[in-house]
Amino acid sequence: MFRAALILVFIFGGLAPVQAAEVPNSWSQEWPNTNFDKSTIEFSDVLSGGPPKDGIPAIDEPRFKDISNIKNLGENEPVIVLTISGKTKVYPLSVLMWHEIVNDSLGGTPVTVTYCPLCNAAIVFDARLNGQTLTFGTTGKLRHSDLIMYDRQSESWWQQFSGQAIVGDRTGQELKMLPARIEAFGLVVKAWPNAQVLVPNNPRQRRYGDNPYLGYDTSPRPFLFQGDLPDDINPMMRVVVVDDQAWTLPLLRKLGKIEKGDLLLEWSAGQNSALDTRKISKGRDVGNVVVRRRTDAGLVDVVHHITFAFVFHAFKPQGKLVQ
Repeated sequence: MFRAALILVFIFGGLAPVQAAEVPNSWSQEWPNTNFDKSTIEFSDVLSGGPPKDGIPAIDEPRFKDISNIKNLGENEPVIVLTISGKTKVYPLSVLMWHEIVNDSLGGTPVTVTYCPLCNAAIVFDARLNGQTLTFGTTGKLRHSDLIMYDRQSESWWQQFSGQAIVGDRTGQELKMLPARIEAFGLVVKAWPNAQVLVPNNPRQRRYGDNPYLGYDTSPRPFLFQGDLPDDINPMMRVVVVDDQAWTLPLLRKLGKIEKGDLLLEWSAGQNSALDTRKISKGRDVGNVVVRRRTDAGLVDVVHHITFAFVFHAFKPQGKLVQ
């Protein structure tokens, strides 16, 4: 099934890299407000993911229900958990799989919640930059298989994995990442009984609960990726990334706990892979990861990524990976 999806994207031109010299002309009609004279990347690294600008629609007016009223999420289904100023919101990957971006606010902080399925990268950003609140949409383009977002205020392009503007007037600027977890829904119900859970604005708009990337995280190589792959590890192996260092998930799963200075990484069973079977609720168990730092005030969550080895290699080529 995944191979069939690859063929479909190829037919529609999704695998063809855009040549640097062609970019300003070929994109000028779609992106008349984007300044292509400012960039930190090679345009030839950019691939079309298939959909056009906003073809994967961001959620701009998110709807929530009390967690006690949620009946359609399995106990082990993965959700993003965000807590700010004592308030907690939950963003199921079964919804983000089809939208990739949610523009929201929590505890007085405007936030952008993102998920890139091809990188399994769930990242939350503070949407404020230089005194302005930004809102984001999807460009329909990828770099190193990772979502390229755009802010609607300047139409600059942003790399989701790094939070950096890579094309346009805001090139070189960076969004602040906020600590968040990917947890099994059943754990969240117990730990945050007063949380609010994102629900689809229109439950019939997409096949919510389905995984359109059937078998992706056990495929031999990443989808829509043309860079160098790491030569000493399965490129699709999950790794836990903190800054410029990473640990493989099999190692953390084997040990249960890893300590590095004041960092504490812990693993526990009971979370479905969102990128395995057709139904996310039936995905194999990849477990829950919590990453915290010891401080004088106790253990506090830190920004981390649970992604694939090829992603760490592409965006952190000088980083240290512990196997």
